[in-house]
Amino acid sequence: MRQKSIAVLLALALVLSLCAVTAFAGETAEDQQAAAGGSQSEETAAETEEEAPEEEAPSLAGPDAEPETDPETGEAIESALIEPDAVGTVSYANVERRMRENNLNVLALQESIDFIDSIDYDKMYEDLRKQLNQIANYQWMMIQGGAGDSYAYAQMEQGYNALREQFDAIKDGEMQEDNAGAKRQLKNLQDQIIMGGEMMYATIAGLETQEAALQRQLAALNRTVEELELRYQMGQVSALQLQQTKAGRTQLVSGLETLQMNIRSLKYQFEMLLGAEQTGGITLGTVPEVTDRELEAMDLEKDLLAYKDRSYDLYAAAKTLEDEKENYNDAGSKCGYDMEKTEFARAKHNWQAAQYTYNNTVQSYELKFRTLYEQVRDYKQILDAAKVSLECERASYQASELKYQQGSISKNALLDAESSLKEAEEKVLSASNDLFSSYNTYCWAVEHGVLN
Repeated sequence: MRQKSIAVLLALALVLSLCAVTAFAGETAEDQQAAAGGSQSEETAAETEEEAPEEEAPSLAGPDAEPETDPETGEAIESALIEPDAVGTVSYANVERRMRENNLNVLALQESIDFIDSIDYDKMYEDLRKQLNQIANYQWMMIQGGAGDSYAYAQMEQGYNALREQFDAIKDGEMQEDNAGAKRQLKNLQDQIIMGGEMMYATIAGLETQEAALQRQLAALNRTVEELELRYQMGQVSALQLQQTKAGRTQLVSGLETLQMNIRSLKYQFEMLLGAEQTGGITLGTVPEVTDRELEAMDLEKDLLAYKDRSYDLYAAAKTLEDEKENYNDAGSKCGYDMEKTEFARAKHNWQAAQYTYNNTVQSYELKFRTLYEQVRDYKQILDAAKVSLECERASYQASELKYQQGSISKNALLDAESSLKEAEEKVLSASNDLFSSYNTYCWAVEHGVLN
């Protein structure tokens, strides 16, 4: 059974081997002409003088070099219309564009994709055909000279068989198919890196919301400490109570500093993903809001089919199943589908196990996708509930402002009401970020087949 190439390195190794054989064939051609006038075995000639395929090899054209248009639709890319970021800042809309232009891993993968796109299968097919004929001519000369059982002849035979396998792979479209699968895998890796960058953007935004909440709590605790110190001087609270409050403040400050350190560390990583200068201080824009229209456009069954069609993981699982089926058919042809023969029995059980494994993989990814769909819906209702609570806190704060103006509550009481209002606003922002993060993951699954 033919081996499936799933990495570009295999294609690279192929081309390097072709170059080596071409050089060798070039050296032997002149010797053949001088010694035997290019005589050739009729049997070998009939085997190797193949005509180039009439049909063109499947096109593996890469993405358009122009960033302003989509390589598949030809339409303008939305990100090309977005205003560039100011120095030291990044907007969510520009994350993907900047990563595709500057991320070293993405660029390295793109070089491998471009390499696959550059392969001219028709030219490679013709070169292989010529090389096979050259080797066959030289072998015939060796046979005529009585060297048909020599080590050099055996090496020639080995090289011939290797080239013939590649020749047949192109003729049957197997190499084109394998390289198309390798290209799909490379694009999937690019998408995963870029999706990771967008997820890191949302994560940093969420941590900055937590930082703002801790800053607010610290401000409220500072007021409490100040009030307790005054009451301690008046003998209204004990020294132990004051000390415990100050200890709580110290722990809060420590937690805040740890959070700020984590934010800086993530920003360093994020800046590296963007190809920006690593300062740990890049400023993020706001996280986009998910609209009701976008949520209404979600169609579970339709989107699930789109995801399964684009998923590289499911594509790879199907390829594995196909390989096991070929193993089963090969063993069956060899053993006459006789279960008494160990080789066929093993192949049959392996194929059956592969079917179970594939079906389990499909079910697993379907479950993940359905769970993600429900998660988006759940974050939506959490956001709606947070908005209701925010409206209540706004009304409460307005009432506190009126009471303060009337002199019925203290300044600290008003500040506490303001803190409660900010807390409600932070909950809305956090819920909005969670909704966007899950919805963005859903979109990556539907549009690119990436589901992490």
